[in-house]
Amino acid sequence: LKITFGRKAMNRLSISILTSSIISTFIMFNILSLSGCEDTIDTTTQDSNLSEELIFISSEGSFGSTDGSISVLKNGEKIQSLLNLGNVVQSVLVHENMLFVAINGNSEIKRYEITQDGLTEPGITISTNGSEPREMVVLNNKLYFTNWATNDIKSLNLFTYVIEDFITLEGLPEDIITDGEFLYASIPNLIKYDPGNGSSVIKIDPSSNQIIETFEVGRGPQHLVLNNNILWVSRTYYSDNFYETYYAGAKIDLISNEVTKIEYGLGVVCGGDVMVKDNKVYRTYNGGIAEVDENNLEIRSSSKIGDYSTYSVYSASVLEEKTYFGITSDYQSPDTVYVHNSLGELENYFEVEASPGHFAKWVSN
Repeated sequence: LKITFGRKAMNRLSISILTSSIISTFIMFNILSLSGCEDTIDTTTQDSNLSEELIFISSEGSFGSTDGSISVLKNGEKIQSLLNLGNVVQSVLVHENMLFVAINGNSEIKRYEITQDGLTEPGITISTNGSEPREMVVLNNKLYFTNWATNDIKSLNLFTYVIEDFITLEGLPEDIITDGEFLYASIPNLIKYDPGNGSSVIKIDPSSNQIIETFEVGRGPQHLVLNNNILWVSRTYYSDNFYETYYAGAKIDLISNEVTKIEYGLGVVCGGDVMVKDNKVYRTYNGGIAEVDENNLEIRSSSKIGDYSTYSVYSASVLEEKTYFGITSDYQSPDTVYVHNSLGELENYFEVEASPGHFAKWVSN
């Protein structure tokens, strides 16, 4: 994990100037000695002022089971595991000193308090009444979350913890993000378990809970990421018999509303995660992540980070300068998360539970 060091502040000594050259020499010797002592004192002060950082990893769990979990990392070690949270721990979200967890199969959202030592149990559980929640975002003290079973976006009031509003959609929403004013959500499916027949990204005004813009981006829009007024979209869809997988992408210029699309075609293994690293957009690609050209949306294979088995990359995420890969071979516990540093080099790895799918970061202060 990244450690951010505070600046070391040197104390200033005030010394009377004496006329005697011998005494002056003696004083200069003592100043040098005191400066060395001050370094020790300042280092202690520096260490006490470090920001604490935690990484949260949600593992969906084994298929049809209730063994979804959360792993907590700190200073390069796993310090906590919350096990058997439910059926498909879909996503996690940090907001202030709270961690929200969407559990798809149980139709629940859990909230935990975050401390420097991890998560405070048992937390609280909010039922979403069979909605099957997916992804979450916070805007104006409301937690908005997408739902498969009810084809809508609901909002949870973070003062009362009451689900207040919902926006009914024609299709199943997946990802949801905000630019600080509006909400954007992807619609990859029209009905549950279709081969990716949805093709739109919607823009919502939260003040009215109305859809104010619909962008046609091509079949199977999945994950979303914002970078420099451009909304990037990863797309995945399937043949009618699900034997063939097609990968594609799109970007939406939020100033002009212009949509640019690309089809990577059959046989190009891209995966569905899209992220920003060093102000450039990357997506999962061929056992790692690779940069997407900002103009023509082609994948720059020479920029690839990670070299894992092509179909073992279950998820990927960039949290500041580090890249996290969730790796599975059989969707059973244990699985592994690999961490790469800012240069793309492997730095660490951790054993986690089945199907690590989502990552979030908390920083104290």
